[in-house]
Amino acid sequence: MPRAGPFIGLLYNQAMAGPPSAVTAPPYDTISPIDQDRYHRTSPYNVVRLILGKDEPGDDVSRNKYTRAGLHLQAWRRQGALRPADRPAVYPYRFQFHLGGRDRVVRGVIAEVELEPWGGSIIPHERTMPGPVEDRLRLLREVRANLSPVYAVFPGPSAPLRLFFDRVMAEPPRVEFTDNVGTRHSLWVATDGAGVVTEALRGESLLIADGHHRYTVALAYREEMRARFGPGPWDAIMMLLVDGAAEDPPVLPIHRLVVAGEVDASQTGERVRDMAEVLASVDDEQLVYGTVRVEDGELIHRVARLDGAPPTVCAMHQAILDRDEAIRLRFVPDATAVEQAVLSASATAGFLLPPTKVERVRRVVQRGGVLPQKSTYFWPKPRTGLVLRTFDPGG
Repeated sequence: MPRAGPFIGLLYNQAMAGPPSAVTAPPYDTISPIDQDRYHRTSPYNVVRLILGKDEPGDDVSRNKYTRAGLHLQAWRRQGALRPADRPAVYPYRFQFHLGGRDRVVRGVIAEVELEPWGGSIIPHERTMPGPVEDRLRLLREVRANLSPVYAVFPGPSAPLRLFFDRVMAEPPRVEFTDNVGTRHSLWVATDGAGVVTEALRGESLLIADGHHRYTVALAYREEMRARFGPGPWDAIMMLLVDGAAEDPPVLPIHRLVVAGEVDASQTGERVRDMAEVLASVDDEQLVYGTVRVEDGELIHRVARLDGAPPTVCAMHQAILDRDEAIRLRFVPDATAVEQAVLSASATAGFLLPPTKVERVRRVVQRGGVLPQKSTYFWPKPRTGLVLRTFDPGG
């Protein structure tokens, strides 16, 4: 089973650094260039300076965005903008958000989890790509810290963990704020929760929901550090652990844009009125997907059905998108962006997918498979900067 425990987290000192809305950011791989600039302007202490620094003129091997990130982290700790927790703790986390016409809550806990090779009790569901792995490894070598938690889901349900959340979250959180898309993030510091987390994971496995590249990087960094220094804090990683059965975290789709190669999406499926009708029709259980394409100068929306078993993204790649190696895709979670890309001719076709369920993703993995890259968009995502885990003994 996964081995989890408490750690001395590094937390922003709001009296010096400012409110959490000013110093935190989404995960690095969801930040657009425009938002990257915005977060840099928001505060000199914004965590974006650590996770997604900017290239500058004159950068070289000894001075670059990675080394600057390490220097920023050191300076912020010296200045008191970041302070360690008093004692080892786990960090209960709550998302409050609106989705599908109703208010939702998802709860989890951030803990230190011992690294293990893929395929044991910690399992991936998507392939990783070498570019992001090298980027994150260069950063980890400089900052020597987990800057954002890997998001992992276990089957559950765990009644003790639910009762633990009920008790802890009856008290005011250590940090709470609403982000720019309306999700309310709340974090507690719990020094008495390690046993509950251990019990919740007994006999369980962790499916990585978000953070495949960061986990892969942590494994590579562990081997580097073990070769030099032996066992150490690099043998574990910071994770947000969510009970899949009790919390039912949303798994939103990532849609496909065809930017090179030819896919015959015309005259396939039933024509419908507009994008709203496509999104109302897509269905993961029935493998119903949508397309948008310009046909005879007119923007046409269609819905169609695939053969096979859910999730739809797997069936779509097997039947359509992986049939020709010349096809190149771009991935976007926003259906509006799909339509705009087709209208502007930056893509020749768009494929719209339905949301799926955690258990359907897990079923693919249990059969020995993996999903195509960028198949799932677990949402909401934990905010980077609410708590950091350094490799120093005292946090």
